[in-house]
Amino acid sequence: MATRADVRLKTADRAFFGHPRGLATLFMTELWERFSYYGMRALLILFMTAPQQAGGLGFDVAKAGAVYGLFTAMVYLLSLPGGWVADRWLGQRRAVLYGGVIIAAGNYLLATPSLTAFYFGLALVACGTGLLKPNVSVMVGQLYERGDSRRDAGFSIFYMGINLGAFLAPLACGYLGQRVNWHLGFALAGTGMLAGLAQYVAGGRHLGEAGKWPAGAGSVAETLAHRRKTLKILAGSLVFVGGLALADAAGLVQITAQGLSDALGVVLAASVVAFFVWALFLGDWERQERRRLAVIGLLFLASTVFWALFEQAGSTLNLFAERNTNKTVWGFTFPASWFQSLNALLIVALAPVFAWLWVRLGSREPSSAAKFAWGLAAAGLGFAVLALGASVAQRGVQVSPLWLVGVYVLHTVGELCLSPVGLSAMTKLAPARISSLVMGVWFLSISVGNYLGARVAMLYERLSLSELFGVVAGVGLGAGMVMAVLAAPIRKLMGDVK
Repeated sequence: MATRADVRLKTADRAFFGHPRGLATLFMTELWERFSYYGMRALLILFMTAPQQAGGLGFDVAKAGAVYGLFTAMVYLLSLPGGWVADRWLGQRRAVLYGGVIIAAGNYLLATPSLTAFYFGLALVACGTGLLKPNVSVMVGQLYERGDSRRDAGFSIFYMGINLGAFLAPLACGYLGQRVNWHLGFALAGTGMLAGLAQYVAGGRHLGEAGKWPAGAGSVAETLAHRRKTLKILAGSLVFVGGLALADAAGLVQITAQGLSDALGVVLAASVVAFFVWALFLGDWERQERRRLAVIGLLFLASTVFWALFEQAGSTLNLFAERNTNKTVWGFTFPASWFQSLNALLIVALAPVFAWLWVRLGSREPSSAAKFAWGLAAAGLGFAVLALGASVAQRGVQVSPLWLVGVYVLHTVGELCLSPVGLSAMTKLAPARISSLVMGVWFLSISVGNYLGARVAMLYERLSLSELFGVVAGVGLGAGMVMAVLAAPIRKLMGDVK
């Protein structure tokens, strides 16, 4: 337990723009992790669909979409076991370190010209991200004492690190990968993660006690029991995966990207159904708690639809940028992956505007459900704009980059209406007994959305572009209208939560 002197010392730490010095360490760690992730993601589907003679894998879009969806969905899904392992065994401090090492190793495997290394590298990046991402955020909160008024501002600064890394990554890794060599682009992503780890270790002394011990640590015997149980589960998982790999090598089963993607869909669906059946019908909840869990279910569905649209940035929007967009401006031809930087740049520019707007509206501020409706409508409208651009592209011309710029502006507006609002709503609506679990369920909605978005990307070469984007736009706009109609009933179900 922290002493009063410890509390005074932590509160007095204002070395980083009035915040604890440890925030700078975690800010840079997250910046480089996001640089690594968004750098490799900007290249991923382009590398998979590039012809082999151009250094790519030569996959068709359907297969590339299956692999892309499997990877991006697992990144978020593995945040659940990643947090559990940290709580039960490693503690957040070591979980972030080990996760970063695994991410770097995965990216360097992607830099190896081997299909086996490519798949193994993707698996490592997903596992490492699942271990690092939820735990570095937890550590940010642990830098502040309960009731410290600087906490929200600290997370805002931390969020800027995320977007700075996401902005720089496609510019650097995208250029190196598309203009020089694909594998060098992946290697740069791995090097970025190593840079983040170097400063993380060097700055560890500024983190104090944050993340040092597992959250469930009690007596030595209890801690050892937790570790043994965790090791058994991890060992069992490795044996299962290894057995499947051996069976595939022996020809007993045939494991394909499409098969794994289909299996993941079943797992995601079962996870969602299991949680909400338990939450809505089987759990021992008070009446108001059950009503709020119903609201969480409705927001979960809306979030899933939104991320299914938004997360096509790395798939269908990336392919449209590469194949159908004029990328020459003032005589300079830039890589298609550079479009991936627009969202982060727009977030930095527009986030303060939205923060001001919600405060300015005061009592007229829309409810969480109404903001979700706006977010879905903006995402759908973005694809409606792209459907118009696609109708021009289908005539065989390279369309203006302003079509994609317009899409990203609308999608960023949608993100600012939905993403931070959703995080806040989960913390306010969740019963105290399962607050961490509900936050994990929010990440599950992003995982399901990534999966569904990638399934849409698999249709890229099967439908006309205007038809594909038009249908996606209709889904977003339709979901927005449904949420607008449900906004008032949802507001009543939320009770005194605003």
